[in-house]
Amino acid sequence: MRINPFAKKIGILGGGQLGKMLYQAATPLDLNVHFLDQSVEFPVGKICPHFTEGSFKNYEDVMLFGKDKDVISIEIEAVNVDALRDLEKQGKDVYPQPEVIALIQDKGQQKQFFEDCKAPSSAFSIIESLADLTEKISEGSILFPFVQKLRRDGYDGRGVQIIRNESDLKKAFDAPSVIEDLVNIKTEISVIVARQSDEEFAIYDPVEMLIDPSANLLDRQIAPARIPLELAEEAKNLASQIAYELQIVGLLAVEMFIDTNDNLWINELAPRPHNSGHHTIEACQTSQYEQHLRSILGLPLGDPSMLSPSLLMNVLGELDHTGPAYYDGLSECLSIDGVHVHLYGKAITKPMRKMGHINIVDSNLESAQLKYEHIKSTLKVISYE
Repeated sequence: MRINPFAKKIGILGGGQLGKMLYQAATPLDLNVHFLDQSVEFPVGKICPHFTEGSFKNYEDVMLFGKDKDVISIEIEAVNVDALRDLEKQGKDVYPQPEVIALIQDKGQQKQFFEDCKAPSSAFSIIESLADLTEKISEGSILFPFVQKLRRDGYDGRGVQIIRNESDLKKAFDAPSVIEDLVNIKTEISVIVARQSDEEFAIYDPVEMLIDPSANLLDRQIAPARIPLELAEEAKNLASQIAYELQIVGLLAVEMFIDTNDNLWINELAPRPHNSGHHTIEACQTSQYEQHLRSILGLPLGDPSMLSPSLLMNVLGELDHTGPAYYDGLSECLSIDGVHVHLYGKAITKPMRKMGHINIVDSNLESAQLKYEHIKSTLKVISYE
């Protein structure tokens, strides 16, 4: 007997800001969503009554959490895949599938996957340690400059660094890593695709990501990306190809580079709602969060088309402030037309900690940019302690 998709019990591993926005998207449809994370004080725990305290990295915790769920999904990749495999064997729907999560947890396997499916990605080597890296440099199989990425547990720019010369080796990671040729990047973009089956796809327009080089974090994001239409279509087709090759069910964010010759290169994948899709809440017909829920429940996919251009900015903790968060200048920002503030509910601010984001929706990007500059100089996340 088929279960009514609206009556299914959904379990989400992770209770951070992405989970919070997933829950907010679930409430208009009155979906029965439950979350697992370490503390009820995390963003989801403050708004969702169905919150279980436990570790999504722990086998027993995930098994216990999943035993009464119909569908299990994630808002973070660093979960216990062995538990998800066993829950799938018990007949649970696990989306994205455990094998997809396992592949994306390991950047070395990701790079090999790109090579196997002939997707454009920079040349790479795998190293096990700093000694292995220096040996390969000495023998000439790895050349400066290059990018080093930890194979596991990197996120938000952490676990990634550029090694330009021998003196930079002092900051190299002494851990299993991927070594990539350094691409001469002109633009960074991301494409989000939702897949249910080979016939059921929904693809969002590419967005452009502008990175703060000092923090190695997103400074602002522009939607749609300011790239030629043909290149945008090529990026969407490439994202669709990757989703097809993975046979993923759910959302997939495909981060890409455009080099100075207008060639596309895939950087990394994320099999979940993604930071590069925050703008979809206000700027698109269907948000990425609602789209993910539709995908994993087998509901009709929503229209991903844009309603208007938008500019997204992260709200980050000030460098010299740690303690209870206070949002100085917030009231003034809320008075600006088209400004949509999303605070994540983190009680404590720390230097460069992501405390929220702001979507600026406007009829043209030039006007949105002016609003961004005003907000940037006005809103400060500080602590009085």
